[in-house]
Order: sequence, then structure tokens, then C-alpha cells
Amino acid sequence: MALEEQVYRMLVISGQDKFNRALEDFLPGVFRAHTRFAGSISQGRRMLAERVFDFVLVNSPLPDGAGMEFAVDISESRERVVVLMVRAELYGEAYARTSIHGVFTLQKPLSKGGMDQALRWMVSAREKLRQVEKKTLSLEEKMAEIRLVNRAKWILIESCGMDEPQAHRHIEKLAMNHGVTKGQAAQMVLEGEFI
Repeated sequence: MALEEQVYRMLVISGQDKFNRALEDFLPGVFRAHTRFAGSISQGRRMLAERVFDFVLVNSPLPDGAGMEFAVDISESRERVVVLMVRAELYGEAYARTSIHGVFTLQKPLSKGGMDQALRWMVSAREKLRQVEKKTLSLEEKMAEIRLVNRAKWILIESCGMDEPQAHRHIEKLAMNHGVTKGQAAQMVLEGEFI
């Protein structure tokens, strides 16, 4: 997916105005329009609590901490990609401590080409997270439907004297006859409409 095809919201947590200005110059227009800045970890936490961001870029060090633990902490959310920027001499240690948590680590200073490449990696990672989110939701919906059908089957077994295969067939037939899903048919049984 091209950088221009999707709107991504980015939070940059950096206490360095020079870095912030340089980063703004590196960002494509579509990113620049949806990028917010926080000057400290505490301000970043507040902004993350108020709004969903696709990307969080942490420029270490910050006025209220190095930023490594913060980057790891906020990377636990499946809805965002976190990037930690550190000086070259700290890169090895930062990478070792944060990469196992899914945090991308970049060395400073970063060129325009390097930032462009990093943005493309971030977009790829975010799109992969979106796919995982969709699959997770689909599985959760399936599990909820299975639980609903099982509850309806128990009602049919207890109130109508059916065995489990008969109750299952009853729900399937009800779904076919009414053009609804098995979950919706099970809900009808639970509401006492078709026992």
C-alpha cells in the first residue's frame, strides 16, 4: 500500500524542537497533516489516552525519561506501531531491550531517505496488525455464535426432550427456513419463539 493511499495518525514524542522541525520536513504531506507532537512521556500518555494513533515515534531521551520502557509499554497495544529513535552509541542496547516487544529501533541522525524507508516499514507493520485484528474479531464472533448455539441446544434438550444431534438439526433447519444465521436462529430459540 502506498503511503498516500491511507490516512495514518502519528504521535511524535520528542522534547527536541530541532528534531521535530527536521522530522516535519521529512514527512510526506499526508503524514504531516495527521501528526501530533508531545514534548514528554507524560504528555504522550495523555494524548494516547485521548486518541488512537497508528504510529508512535519516541525520540529518546525525553525530559522525563529515556523512553525505552515507555516504548515497550505502549507497544503492547495491537493498534499501533512503535518506533524508538536513539543515538548510534545506544542503538545496540536499545534494540536488544525493545525489539522482543515489537518496537522498531532507529539510529539518529536519520536522513530523509531513511525516514521514508522507516515510514514504509511502519505502514507494512500497521497493515499486518489490521489483518490480525480482523481475524481476531472474526474468531471472537464465531466463538460467540458457538456459545449461543450451545445454549439454545441445551434449552431444546431440556424443554423438548431432544438429544444433541436433534437439537442441532432443529437450529440449522430454523436458520434455513428463516434465512438467518445459526446464531440468529439460536437467539430465536433462546427468546422462546421457536421451541
